[in-house]
Amino acid sequence: MIPVAEARGRILAALSPTPLEWVGLERASGRVLAEPVLARRTQPPADMSAMDGYAVRAADTGNGQPLRQIGESAAGHGFDGSIGPGETVRIFTGAPLPEGADAILIQEDAEADGDTIRPKAAVAPGTYVRPAGLDFREGDAGMAAGQEIGPRNIGLLAAMNAPWVPVRRRPRIALLSTGDELVRPGEAPGPDQIISSNALSVGALVAKAGGEPVDIGIAPDRPDALAEAGRRAGGCDMLVTLGGASVGEHDLVQEVLGGKGLDIDFWRIAMRPGKPLMFGRFGDVPLLGLPGNPVSALVCGVIFLRPAIRAMLGAEDTVPPLRRGRLGRDLPANDRREDYLRSIAVSADDGPPMVTPFERQDSSMLSVMSRANALAVRPPHAPAMAAGEPIDYITLDHLA
Repeated sequence: MIPVAEARGRILAALSPTPLEWVGLERASGRVLAEPVLARRTQPPADMSAMDGYAVRAADTGNGQPLRQIGESAAGHGFDGSIGPGETVRIFTGAPLPEGADAILIQEDAEADGDTIRPKAAVAPGTYVRPAGLDFREGDAGMAAGQEIGPRNIGLLAAMNAPWVPVRRRPRIALLSTGDELVRPGEAPGPDQIISSNALSVGALVAKAGGEPVDIGIAPDRPDALAEAGRRAGGCDMLVTLGGASVGEHDLVQEVLGGKGLDIDFWRIAMRPGKPLMFGRFGDVPLLGLPGNPVSALVCGVIFLRPAIRAMLGAEDTVPPLRRGRLGRDLPANDRREDYLRSIAVSADDGPPMVTPFERQDSSMLSVMSRANALAVRPPHAPAMAAGEPIDYITLDHLA
């Protein structure tokens, strides 16, 4: 068995980013940039008013003399001219300052009598002025390669006049379920069969990570069926098998695909749940063999598959970060495997979140996995721990 960090490192080192493609900004949310996006204009393009009032020369507001209004400037309809000594222009929020003006006298600080405007107080140069380029200038990098585009970025890219953006193509992840015991949801299972859940749950994880899940079906425990299913993964960026990666006589993935071009890098990881995890290449396609137990498949999806997809996208957030919490209950000493305990993490006003592992950690219990929002992480050979001690955890927010 090899350590988790080594296994993940070997997986990521074997992957390459997907090709670049251009998408319209209206379809860019959730995509990962392949190249920096540079501003195509300056924002604001000119000095703009931040308030309703009067565009003035600041020097004219402190001498007690009235000003003469000579025009108006509104957003989209600027004043076509300049102001001289003793002159002002009525201005509204978002309107460009006329030439010669250097400040805004807000309307609350002015008395208007027809075209005669009396300042109630002096203003300094730059008052309530948004200078040209305050937000960004033409050529500035608005977003860097590897950043994921979200709602807070869409407006920036639009303001930068970037109607199309370069992103990484979504990795196509083929999902192959294996086993005579599986039937699809909605079908009537036989007396010794169960409902196949892994392709749907892992497929949802793939989509959340930015990939495109491709369900290529359920392969029964027959060499010919498994070999045929493996061929259906052609054209995908990764083949993920669900089950069949262990050493039982019915676990055929290694045996069958090994004769069809599967080159195994490693299998068996020093972790719980998820020891029978396999990685290699099936022809030109990277192959990740996840365990058949549904919780093991999801946990390994978080630890290995999601980072693989993020790496293929060239994303910044490849490896799930460890956070620090406080243990919510006593735990016994750990054995030689790194442990990922399904847990509830609750924020606390007086310190780090309280992380409480569920009492039952059986890798077949999807009800526990469904309620968990964190994985408490314990290193190999960790000593017994008491409630209140610090513990590392991984959030499952991205699975919500």
